[in-house]
Amino acid sequence: MTTITIFGNGNMGQAIGGVFARGGASIQYVGSDDREARLEGDIVVLAVPYPALAQIADDYADQLAGKTVVDITNPLDFSTFDALVVPSDSSAAAELQAQIPSAHVVKAFNTNFAATLVTGTVGSHATTVLIAGDDAAAKQSLATAIEAGGLHAVDAGALTRARELEALGFVQLTLAVSEKVGWNAGFALNR
Repeated sequence: MTTITIFGNGNMGQAIGGVFARGGASIQYVGSDDREARLEGDIVVLAVPYPALAQIADDYADQLAGKTVVDITNPLDFSTFDALVVPSDSSAAAELQAQIPSAHVVKAFNTNFAATLVTGTVGSHATTVLIAGDDAAAKQSLATAIEAGGLHAVDAGALTRARELEALGFVQLTLAVSEKVGWNAGFALNR
């Protein structure tokens, strides 16, 4: 049985854990107050706010080596909702990869709302999870776990595409906050 470690047990952490559990994986949750957990999963999902990434990378760098590390963050200025807070030629995922170069960082789930992960649908289509990363094996292992949970997984390209995924997540969040779309909206690709 596959074990997946998830940092964060809020709405997104629980929804992502539910997807993996539907696919038969065992889930280990690590809370914000646990700084000495032994990470059991080969896939580690960081379902935490963007500012928490650096501390997790510092605290767990040795344990993250060789693992697929999934960054789901949208690095927004949440006080104004008017900008991403990473440099225009970078992304939160790229910053994380630079901080833990021995890990295989991928960007995923940041364009999904928890409700679409729980139901597995966006409208009448299966929820689509876009994945960007530089390690083909890491992307494939994540895609396999996502698809086992009943969702679609699409390879969106190299880790440099994380910038566009974060911009897409930014647009989706601003639409939801301004009540132009519901929190059950999202992206689905009709295959």
